[in-house]
Amino acid sequence: MFELETLIRPNIRAMQPYSSARDEFQGEARVMLDANENSLGSAGPQQFNRYPDPHQRAVKAELAQLKGVEPAQIFLGNGSDEAIDLLVRLTCRPGQDHILILPPTYGMYEVAANLNDVRLERIPLTPDFQLAPEAVAHIVASDAKLVFLCSPNNPTGNLLHAEAVEQVLRGFRGLVVVDEAYADFAAAPSWTTRLAEFPNLVVLQTFSKAWGLAGLRLGMAFASPAIIGYLNKIKPPYNVSEATQQHTLAALADAPHFEQMRQELLAGRQWLQQQLSTVAIVEQLFPSDANFLLARFRPDATAVYEYLLGKGIVVRNRTTQPGCAGTLRLTVGTPAENEQLVAALRDYAA
Repeated sequence: MFELETLIRPNIRAMQPYSSARDEFQGEARVMLDANENSLGSAGPQQFNRYPDPHQRAVKAELAQLKGVEPAQIFLGNGSDEAIDLLVRLTCRPGQDHILILPPTYGMYEVAANLNDVRLERIPLTPDFQLAPEAVAHIVASDAKLVFLCSPNNPTGNLLHAEAVEQVLRGFRGLVVVDEAYADFAAAPSWTTRLAEFPNLVVLQTFSKAWGLAGLRLGMAFASPAIIGYLNKIKPPYNVSEATQQHTLAALADAPHFEQMRQELLAGRQWLQQQLSTVAIVEQLFPSDANFLLARFRPDATAVYEYLLGKGIVVRNRTTQPGCAGTLRLTVGTPAENEQLVAALRDYAA
């Protein structure tokens, strides 16, 4: 049985959150002398002398419509990494509690655990990067506070089977965090559509990938209002800048451009899959639901990586990750970049 209050650290349940000037007064006034801002203006060409909305109300209102959720179900942070760190801090007592991860997976889960002195338990994915029945049983029986399920997974690119994720959601007593950073490139529906069904579900998404806003550093967490309330309680008061909020609102208003880029990247992924499947040094090409491909190279992936660097092409060497020996992770680029990559790989053994 999932009970949120039993997961939250006792000191956080009891703490009083910081009350910022913009929490105590909201709206507009002719004379604002409450927050010790510079009333003369800003250095530089734009005016950012006032603190931003600490709860990002305008962005959440637009995002709620786009995602089909309520604003109270949305947390916005400095990339998804902030939400990952806050979720660990929210639930795990340093030196006592532990979390579960499923390698190979996104490295920040381990960083957040180590930073917060939280033990990490690794449950490996299968050779085709899925949750085995025994892994699901292990998770369900665990007393860990959190499990991170990256789907589509990084660095492998594949969606986890929905049936296995659902079994975890129904049986695990902790928070189930489904990291959907690459969900815009997948054909499956987002787990945000099932928030009402699972009170222990947290879904992470980002503006860094399909939206092309990695430089803004804006991540999203979707969950029950109770979980979001706790995240808001412990976040820094002004964790999302005014510039980020303004740029994000402009991006949300430009949805046709977003969709055009998304379709172009999907076409680029398909083209790369077709071309790489005929490259002699590519031993195995893994299925992808993301904006990248994981490929196993022969005879030496690291030598291929160094060769590409010499050609001015930077990819990600994943050969040291569990289950990823001999692999490189290749991001889908522009058509010209994709062509340069394929041409370089064809020339490698020539």
